Amino acid sequence: MNIDTIVDQEYCAKSFRDIVNAPISALRGVSAKDAKALTQAFGVTTVRELANLNFVKWASALAILADEEGMTGEEKAKEELLDDAVEMTFPASDPISVDAGITRIEVAPEKVSAQLDHQHAGKHEVTAGKKTK
Repeated sequence: MNIDTIVDQEYCAKSFRDIVNAPISALRGVSAKDAKALTQAFGVTTVRELANLNFVKWASALAILADEEGMTGEEKAKEELLDDAVEMTFPASDPISVDAGITRIEVAPEKVSAQLDHQHAGKHEVTAGKKTK
């Protein structure tokens, strides 16, 4: 870690032990006015005291837990509905379909004559034949 980015320049060459015992204003971005406000609000004067402050520990723990927390029941349901909708829209994305080995049609399917295959094809031809006679 580059300590220069988190402490003021006058503390860059100091040991970590010296830095944690330094005033809160040793932290980069914390002015003397900010340090005074922290002292008044929480009674802390050093970097170590700020780090050991229960509120800081609790906030850090909550942030870590929130990042690791699973989805709520409602979020899971929405995710499953979205997955189902995508599957209905794009069935070829189904791994079973993709892994079936069919990548393209090599031979065109056999075509059936619509005129002969239609259920009333014979009637229409006969009717048409009678009209033309």
